[in-house]
Formats: sequence, structure tokens, C-alpha cells
Amino acid sequence: MANSLEKPPIWFWIVSVIALIWNGMGVHGYISQAYKTKSFTDNYTVEQIEIMDSMPAWYTALFAIAVFSGVLGCLLLLLRKKVAKTILILSFLAAAVMMIYFLFIVDLKGVDFSQNKIFSYAVLVFALFLVWFSSHSAKKDWIS
Repeated sequence: MANSLEKPPIWFWIVSVIALIWNGMGVHGYISQAYKTKSFTDNYTVEQIEIMDSMPAWYTALFAIAVFSGVLGCLLLLLRKKVAKTILILSFLAAAVMMIYFLFIVDLKGVDFSQNKIFSYAVLVFALFLVWFSSHSAKKDWIS
């Protein structure tokens, strides 16, 4: 028996494209940080960059997993594949562990990261929203 999909509303496509752009910006941020581009280093003080450079390798790996799985999950949403939910859960979990470490565990040595902290909460909220959105889309049979 063929699996019949419901036609998603226009807002499904809008949200999916915005989410892809958001996660694409995350990939750009990861690449900029990994390769220490001028646009990256211009946005931080020497002390902030030293703190970021001292983060453990697993933290950097989680950053990569969070953003690349976020992009993949959003592409899968646009392709209307249910596996998007699993991939977006992976993205959320990687981001959550990473942000918990950054927000509550790592010693920032008194260096001000207040803007990064605000952004960290936004990242978590949006990643959690995408888990809900993919789950909702699956329940509505917009993705299979």
C-alpha cells in the first residue's frame, strides 16, 4: 500500500526554509570559528578567543554535530522525510550538552560572554522548537 502524505500548509515551507537558513548560519559560525576567519576574530577580544580555543575537543565536535545535523534535518524536512525528526533530536541534544557546558560548567575566567550567553539560550529554544515542529509534521503526515 502506498504511503499517502498530506499536503503541508505554506507555513510548513516557510518555517522549514527559515530553519535551514538559521542552521546554515550555524555552519558558517562553526567554519568561521574552526578556521579563525577575520570576520570571526574581529567580533571577539583576544581573551574571548583564548577561552574558546581552550575548550575541549569534544565541545568543538558537539558544535559540528549540532550545526551540520541541523542543516541535514532541515533539508530532510524540505524533502518531507520523517527521519528529519531523529536528526533534529540529535542536533538539539548536541547543542544542549554544549550549551549546558558553556553556560554552567566552563570557567570563563571572568571574561564577559554575556552576548554569547543570550544567543546560547536562543539556540536551545530554536533547536527544541525544531524537534517539536518535526514531530508535529510527522503526526500531521506532512513528512513520512
